[in-house]
Amino acid sequence: MIRIILLLPAWKRCVASAVVASGTLARWSARGDRLAGNASPDEGILRPLFEWPGKDLPIAALSRQFDAGDAAGSLWMRADPAHVRADMSTARMLACGELGLSIAECRSIERDLKPLFGDAGFEFDACRTDRWYLRAAKGSELPHAASPDDAIGDDLKLHLPQGPAGKRWRQLFNEAQIALHNHPVNAGRIARGAIGVNSLWFWGAGALPDYVRTQLRSTSSNRPEMRALAGLAGIESLPLGQRTIADSVESPGSDGSVVLDLVDLRDRVLEEEWLLPLDRAMARRRVESIDLRFASGEHVVIRHSHRLRFWRRVDELGS
Repeated sequence: MIRIILLLPAWKRCVASAVVASGTLARWSARGDRLAGNASPDEGILRPLFEWPGKDLPIAALSRQFDAGDAAGSLWMRADPAHVRADMSTARMLACGELGLSIAECRSIERDLKPLFGDAGFEFDACRTDRWYLRAAKGSELPHAASPDDAIGDDLKLHLPQGPAGKRWRQLFNEAQIALHNHPVNAGRIARGAIGVNSLWFWGAGALPDYVRTQLRSTSSNRPEMRALAGLAGIESLPLGQRTIADSVESPGSDGSVVLDLVDLRDRVLEEEWLLPLDRAMARRRVESIDLRFASGEHVVIRHSHRLRFWRRVDELGS
Protein backbone atom coordinates (compact mmCIF):
# COMPACT_ATOMS: atom_id res chain seq x y z
CA MET A 1 0.00 0.00 0.00
CA ILE A 2 1.18 3.47 -0.80
CA ARG A 3 2.52 6.04 1.62
CA ILE A 4 1.82 9.69 0.80
CA ILE A 5 4.21 12.42 1.92
CA LEU A 6 2.61 15.87 1.80
CA LEU A 7 4.82 18.95 1.78
CA LEU A 8 2.59 21.70 3.15
CA PRO A 9 2.71 25.49 3.59
CA ALA A 10 4.10 26.89 6.83
CA TRP A 11 1.88 26.23 9.84
CA LYS A 12 1.03 29.93 10.28
CA ARG A 13 -0.19 30.12 6.67
CA CYS A 14 -2.51 27.17 7.25
CA VAL A 15 -3.79 28.72 10.48
CA ALA A 16 -4.44 32.01 8.65
CA SER A 17 -6.74 30.32 6.11
CA ALA A 18 -10.27 29.85 7.48
CA VAL A 19 -10.92 27.09 4.93
CA VAL A 20 -7.78 25.12 5.76
CA ALA A 21 -7.74 25.80 9.51
CA SER A 22 -11.23 24.33 9.99
CA GLY A 23 -10.92 21.52 7.46
CA THR A 24 -9.11 18.24 6.95
CA LEU A 25 -5.80 19.36 8.44
CA ALA A 26 -7.51 20.25 11.72
CA ARG A 27 -8.82 16.69 12.07
CA TRP A 28 -5.57 15.07 10.94
CA SER A 29 -3.50 17.20 13.32
CA ALA A 30 -5.79 16.39 16.26
CA ARG A 31 -5.93 12.64 15.68
CA GLY A 32 -2.56 11.92 14.10
CA ASP A 33 0.81 11.40 15.78
CA ARG A 34 2.92 14.53 16.20
CA LEU A 35 6.60 13.81 15.64
CA ALA A 36 9.73 15.84 16.24
CA GLY A 37 9.93 18.60 13.64
CA ASN A 38 12.73 20.53 12.01
CA ALA A 39 12.93 24.31 12.28
CA SER A 40 14.94 24.70 9.07
CA PRO A 41 12.67 25.75 6.18
CA ASP A 42 12.79 24.00 2.79
CA GLU A 43 15.95 22.04 3.51
CA GLY A 44 14.30 20.73 6.69
CA ILE A 45 11.42 19.08 4.80
CA LEU A 46 13.60 17.89 1.92
CA ARG A 47 16.51 16.40 3.91
CA PRO A 48 14.52 13.36 5.10
CA LEU A 49 13.48 12.71 1.48
CA PHE A 50 16.74 13.17 -0.41
CA GLU A 51 20.41 12.67 0.37
CA TRP A 52 22.97 15.06 -1.13
CA PRO A 53 26.48 16.09 -0.10
CA GLY A 54 27.06 19.31 1.78
CA LYS A 55 25.10 21.15 4.42
CA ASP A 56 22.96 23.60 2.46
CA LEU A 57 20.36 23.17 -0.26
CA PRO A 58 21.79 24.85 -3.41
CA ILE A 59 18.48 26.17 -4.71
CA ALA A 60 20.00 28.37 -7.43
CA ALA A 61 22.03 25.53 -8.96
CA LEU A 62 19.09 23.12 -8.78
CA SER A 63 16.60 25.53 -10.33
CA ARG A 64 19.17 26.43 -13.02
CA GLN A 65 19.60 22.75 -13.83
CA PHE A 66 15.85 22.38 -14.17
CA ASP A 67 15.53 25.56 -16.27
CA ALA A 68 18.54 25.20 -18.56
CA GLY A 69 20.36 21.92 -17.84
CA ASP A 70 23.77 23.64 -17.65
CA ALA A 71 24.38 24.06 -13.92
CA ALA A 72 27.29 21.62 -13.63
CA GLY A 73 30.80 23.06 -13.27
CA SER A 74 29.86 26.50 -11.88
CA LEU A 75 28.58 28.20 -8.76
CA TRP A 76 25.14 29.83 -8.99
CA MET A 77 23.23 32.58 -7.23
CA ARG A 78 19.66 33.60 -7.90
CA ALA A 79 19.28 37.31 -8.73
CA ASP A 80 15.50 37.44 -9.00
CA PRO A 81 13.58 40.54 -10.12
CA ALA A 82 12.05 42.36 -7.17
CA HIS A 83 9.97 45.40 -6.28
CA VAL A 84 11.18 47.34 -3.26
CA ARG A 85 9.50 50.30 -1.58
CA ALA A 86 11.23 52.73 0.78
CA ASP A 87 9.53 54.19 3.82
CA MET A 88 10.70 56.71 6.41
CA SER A 89 13.30 54.45 8.01
CA THR A 90 14.06 51.53 5.71
CA ALA A 91 13.17 49.65 2.53
CA ARG A 92 10.90 46.63 2.21
CA MET A 93 10.56 44.09 -0.58
CA LEU A 94 6.91 43.83 -1.61
CA ALA A 95 7.24 41.34 -4.49
CA CYS A 96 9.87 39.02 -5.90
CA GLY A 97 10.02 36.62 -8.83
CA GLU A 98 6.83 36.72 -10.86
CA LEU A 99 6.20 40.41 -11.60
CA GLY A 100 4.45 40.00 -14.94
CA LEU A 101 7.53 40.73 -17.05
CA SER A 102 7.66 39.90 -20.74
CA ILE A 103 10.61 38.14 -22.37
CA ALA A 104 11.44 41.36 -24.24
CA GLU A 105 11.55 43.31 -20.96
CA CYS A 106 13.83 40.68 -19.42
CA ARG A 107 16.20 40.84 -22.36
CA SER A 108 16.35 44.64 -22.19
CA ILE A 109 17.21 44.59 -18.48
CA GLU A 110 19.69 41.75 -18.99
CA ARG A 111 21.53 43.70 -21.68
CA ASP A 112 22.00 46.72 -19.42
CA LEU A 113 22.93 44.79 -16.25
CA LYS A 114 25.43 42.40 -17.85
CA PRO A 115 28.33 44.93 -17.75
CA LEU A 116 27.70 45.67 -14.05
CA PHE A 117 27.98 42.04 -13.05
CA GLY A 118 30.61 41.24 -15.68
CA ASP A 119 32.96 43.78 -14.10
CA ALA A 120 32.41 42.03 -10.76
CA GLY A 121 33.29 38.64 -12.25
CA PHE A 122 29.80 37.20 -12.71
CA GLU A 123 27.65 36.30 -15.70
CA PHE A 124 24.10 37.66 -15.41
CA ASP A 125 21.35 35.73 -17.15
CA ALA A 126 17.66 36.75 -17.15
CA CYS A 127 16.65 33.53 -18.88
CA ARG A 128 13.07 33.52 -17.57
CA THR A 129 10.51 36.09 -16.58
CA ASP A 130 10.55 35.01 -12.91
CA ARG A 131 13.99 33.50 -12.17
CA TRP A 132 17.27 35.26 -12.93
CA TYR A 133 20.79 33.95 -12.32
CA LEU A 134 24.40 34.85 -11.65
CA ARG A 135 27.02 32.32 -12.75
CA ALA A 136 30.33 32.34 -10.85
CA ALA A 137 33.53 30.37 -11.22
CA LYS A 138 34.18 27.50 -8.81
CA GLY A 139 35.95 28.87 -5.74
CA SER A 140 34.12 32.21 -5.77
CA GLU A 141 32.84 33.49 -2.44
CA LEU A 142 29.05 33.65 -2.47
CA PRO A 143 27.05 34.73 0.57
CA HIS A 144 24.36 32.86 2.43
CA ALA A 145 21.22 34.98 2.01
CA ALA A 146 17.59 34.79 3.05
CA SER A 147 14.97 33.42 0.68
CA PRO A 148 12.41 35.88 -0.70
CA ASP A 149 9.73 34.29 1.52
CA ASP A 150 11.80 35.15 4.60
CA ALA A 151 12.66 38.68 3.49
CA ILE A 152 9.44 39.88 1.91
CA GLY A 153 7.70 42.63 3.85
CA ASP A 154 10.53 42.91 6.36
CA ASP A 155 13.31 45.48 6.83
CA LEU A 156 15.75 44.53 4.07
CA LYS A 157 18.73 45.61 6.16
CA LEU A 158 18.07 42.58 8.36
CA HIS A 159 18.43 40.18 5.44
CA LEU A 160 21.24 41.58 3.28
CA PRO A 161 24.65 39.83 3.55
CA GLN A 162 26.45 41.22 6.57
CA GLY A 163 30.03 41.96 7.60
CA PRO A 164 33.13 42.55 5.48
CA ALA A 165 32.40 39.49 3.32
CA GLY A 166 28.95 40.85 2.51
CA LYS A 167 30.15 44.35 1.62
CA ARG A 168 30.66 43.48 -2.05
CA TRP A 169 27.13 42.11 -2.32
CA ARG A 170 25.54 45.07 -0.58
CA GLN A 171 27.36 47.26 -3.07
CA LEU A 172 26.10 45.19 -6.02
CA PHE A 173 22.60 45.34 -4.54
CA ASN A 174 22.77 49.16 -4.43
CA GLU A 175 24.33 49.50 -7.89
CA ALA A 176 21.66 47.26 -9.43
CA GLN A 177 18.96 49.43 -7.84
CA ILE A 178 20.54 52.57 -9.32
CA ALA A 179 20.71 50.96 -12.78
CA LEU A 180 17.09 49.84 -12.58
CA HIS A 181 15.66 53.05 -11.11
CA ASN A 182 15.46 54.94 -14.38
CA HIS A 183 15.49 51.97 -16.75
CA PRO A 184 13.23 52.37 -19.81
CA VAL A 185 11.47 49.10 -19.01
CA ASN A 186 10.37 50.48 -15.67
CA ALA A 187 9.31 53.79 -17.16
CA GLY A 188 7.04 51.90 -19.56
CA ARG A 189 5.68 49.62 -16.85
CA ILE A 190 4.88 52.50 -14.48
CA ALA A 191 3.20 54.42 -17.33
CA ARG A 192 0.76 51.54 -17.87
CA GLY A 193 0.18 50.96 -14.14
CA ALA A 194 2.41 47.90 -13.63
CA ILE A 195 4.89 47.64 -10.76
CA GLY A 196 8.51 48.37 -11.55
CA VAL A 197 11.48 46.03 -11.29
CA ASN A 198 13.60 48.30 -9.12
CA SER A 199 15.79 45.75 -7.35
CA LEU A 200 17.26 42.26 -7.45
CA TRP A 201 17.31 39.69 -4.66
CA PHE A 202 20.42 37.52 -4.31
CA TRP A 203 19.86 34.12 -2.69
CA GLY A 204 20.16 30.33 -2.99
CA ALA A 205 23.93 30.19 -3.62
CA GLY A 206 25.72 26.91 -4.31
CA ALA A 207 26.87 24.29 -6.78
CA LEU A 208 24.99 21.36 -8.25
CA PRO A 209 25.34 18.32 -5.95
CA ASP A 210 27.69 15.58 -7.10
CA TYR A 211 24.93 13.08 -6.35
CA VAL A 212 21.37 12.85 -5.06
CA ARG A 213 19.85 9.68 -3.61
CA THR A 214 16.33 8.82 -2.46
CA GLN A 215 14.05 5.92 -1.55
CA LEU A 216 11.00 7.68 -2.99
CA ARG A 217 9.02 6.19 -5.85
CA SER A 218 7.98 9.50 -7.44
CA THR A 219 7.31 13.18 -6.81
CA SER A 220 4.76 15.72 -8.01
CA SER A 221 5.82 19.35 -7.64
CA ASN A 222 5.88 22.71 -9.36
CA ARG A 223 9.03 23.85 -7.58
CA PRO A 224 12.13 23.66 -9.81
CA GLU A 225 14.48 22.65 -6.99
CA MET A 226 12.26 19.70 -6.10
CA ARG A 227 11.95 18.62 -9.74
CA ALA A 228 15.73 18.87 -10.15
CA LEU A 229 16.44 16.79 -7.02
CA ALA A 230 14.11 14.09 -8.30
CA GLY A 231 15.72 14.17 -11.72
CA LEU A 232 19.23 13.88 -10.30
CA ALA A 233 18.05 10.96 -8.12
CA GLY A 234 16.65 9.21 -11.18
CA ILE A 235 13.00 9.01 -10.10
CA GLU A 236 9.81 10.12 -11.82
CA SER A 237 8.96 13.78 -11.35
CA LEU A 238 5.79 15.35 -12.71
CA PRO A 239 4.24 18.81 -12.44
CA LEU A 240 1.72 19.00 -9.63
CA GLY A 241 -1.68 18.03 -10.96
CA GLN A 242 -0.49 16.15 -14.04
CA ARG A 243 -1.16 12.93 -12.15
CA THR A 244 -4.40 12.82 -10.18
CA ILE A 245 -4.66 11.49 -6.65
CA ALA A 246 -6.51 8.47 -8.06
CA ASP A 247 -3.58 7.78 -10.39
CA SER A 248 -1.20 7.92 -7.42
CA VAL A 249 -3.05 5.79 -4.88
CA GLU A 250 -5.57 3.57 -6.65
CA SER A 251 -3.59 1.90 -9.41
CA PRO A 252 -3.34 -1.89 -8.90
CA GLY A 253 -0.21 -2.97 -7.08
CA SER A 254 0.92 0.56 -6.28
CA ASP A 255 3.31 0.78 -3.36
CA GLY A 256 6.19 2.86 -2.08
CA SER A 257 6.35 6.52 -1.09
CA VAL A 258 5.01 9.33 -3.24
CA VAL A 259 5.62 13.01 -2.51
CA LEU A 260 2.98 15.62 -3.30
CA ASP A 261 4.49 19.08 -2.95
CA LEU A 262 1.64 21.39 -1.90
CA VAL A 263 3.80 24.10 -0.29
CA ASP A 264 2.64 26.83 -2.66
CA LEU A 265 -1.09 26.01 -2.54
CA ARG A 266 -3.63 27.96 -0.49
CA ASP A 267 -7.21 27.96 0.75
CA ARG A 268 -9.86 26.06 -1.26
CA VAL A 269 -7.42 24.69 -3.82
CA LEU A 270 -5.40 23.05 -1.05
CA GLU A 271 -8.43 21.81 0.91
CA GLU A 272 -10.87 20.77 -1.81
CA GLU A 273 -8.57 19.58 -4.60
CA TRP A 274 -5.98 17.77 -2.48
CA LEU A 275 -6.66 17.24 1.23
CA LEU A 276 -10.28 16.08 1.00
CA PRO A 277 -9.61 13.57 -1.84
CA LEU A 278 -6.66 12.16 0.10
CA ASP A 279 -8.86 11.79 3.18
CA ARG A 280 -11.39 9.84 1.12
CA ALA A 281 -8.61 7.65 -0.30
CA MET A 282 -7.48 6.84 3.23
CA ALA A 283 -11.07 6.04 4.25
CA ARG A 284 -11.13 3.47 1.40
CA ARG A 285 -7.83 2.02 2.70
CA ARG A 286 -6.00 2.98 -0.49
CA VAL A 287 -3.37 4.82 1.53
CA GLU A 288 -1.29 3.30 4.32
CA SER A 289 -0.34 6.64 5.89
CA ILE A 290 -0.13 10.34 5.13
CA ASP A 291 3.02 12.06 6.33
CA LEU A 292 2.42 15.80 6.85
CA ARG A 293 5.55 17.93 6.67
CA PHE A 294 4.94 21.66 7.08
CA ALA A 295 7.41 24.15 5.60
CA SER A 296 7.89 25.64 9.08
CA GLY A 297 9.06 22.30 10.45
CA GLU A 298 6.00 20.70 12.10
CA HIS A 299 5.57 16.97 11.42
CA VAL A 300 2.40 14.87 11.80
CA VAL A 301 1.63 11.31 10.63
CA ILE A 302 -1.97 10.19 10.14
CA ARG A 303 -3.00 6.55 9.59
CA HIS A 304 -6.33 4.89 8.81
CA SER A 305 -6.65 3.59 12.38
CA HIS A 306 -6.29 7.12 13.74
CA ARG A 307 -9.78 7.89 12.41
CA LEU A 308 -11.08 5.98 15.45
CA ARG A 309 -9.52 8.39 17.94
CA PHE A 310 -12.88 10.06 18.55
CA TRP A 311 -11.88 11.09 22.07
CA ARG A 312 -9.39 13.58 20.64
CA ARG A 313 -11.17 16.91 20.30
CA VAL A 314 -10.89 18.56 16.87
CA ASP A 315 -10.44 22.32 16.98
CA GLU A 316 -9.34 24.81 14.35
CA LEU A 317 -5.61 24.84 13.72
CA GLY A 318 -3.88 27.20 16.11
CA SER A 319 -6.74 27.34 18.62
